Amino acid sequence: MQKAPPTPKGFRDINPDLAKKRREVIGQIVDVLEELDFVPIETPTIEFAETLKGKYGEEERLIYEFKDRGGRNLALRYDLTVPLARYVATYNPPLPFRRYQIGQVFRGENPQHGRYREFTQLDFDSVGSESLEEDAKIVAIALSSMDKLGLKNKILFINDRKVFEGIQPKFVSAIDKLQKIGRDGVIDELKQKGLSLEEAISLLAKIERTPQTPTIKQIFRILPKYLKTGIDVEFSPTLARGLDYYTGAIFELVTTGIGGLSIGAGGRYDNLIGMFSKKQVPAVGFSFGLDRLIESL
Repeated sequence: MQKAPPTPKGFRDINPDLAKKRREVIGQIVDVLEELDFVPIETPTIEFAETLKGKYGEEERLIYEFKDRGGRNLALRYDLTVPLARYVATYNPPLPFRRYQIGQVFRGENPQHGRYREFTQLDFDSVGSESLEEDAKIVAIALSSMDKLGLKNKILFINDRKVFEGIQPKFVSAIDKLQKIGRDGVIDELKQKGLSLEEAISLLAKIERTPQTPTIKQIFRILPKYLKTGIDVEFSPTLARGLDYYTGAIFELVTTGIGGLSIGAGGRYDNLIGMFSKKQVPAVGFSFGLDRLIESL
């Protein structure tokens, strides 16, 4: 009997049961968003490579880049945020602009538990306001969506990118891995990137002792206005988020207990849209990774 060809590593078929579950989860989150006047958009799967490059820091190496028959440099989208920034710069929608989008994204990384080279993101963003009320609303929407889905064991970590001002990005990316590789792993990576043992220990300890910034304090003051079921939010000064475009508050939603997974993340990116236009437009958003989210339910 002839054997069917396999899919490439990191790419997969979705069977009917999982496809149905994905639709149900998406539908419940979209219900929350549309009740709050978020509107859907769609953007192309392929962008010009120059649109995506220069936005992701060290992660840029994971972009799937290629040339078409006309010799144009193209790339598969890495996330849905940079395409949103291009969209806003192109069409100048009335502000505030609150959008959501569901789509496939592509990253040339080694497949891992709950993460593939092609996966689905569900993003929602608020564009056009510098107010920290919007940051608090985004956090509250992420948590209330999980409450609607029945996810109990969760916590959302929050930090401020200003914690890392004056620190080289290569060191920040190492510190961001603290929950994944532990203190010894972070110190080893800091040494590999050029610090002495004493410098690595000192830098990590300094970041861990960092108090809440005024931005984080203000978000915590606002949150009770929007959260109905208690505050599952914790300040984490070592949370960095590897993407270069973040400028302020950053978030990561994880499941608690054994085998906890990161199921969503986001933050404020006030300079990204300005890279595509002459006008700086503030924005803040959040993205769920659908595969890990469904695995956690």
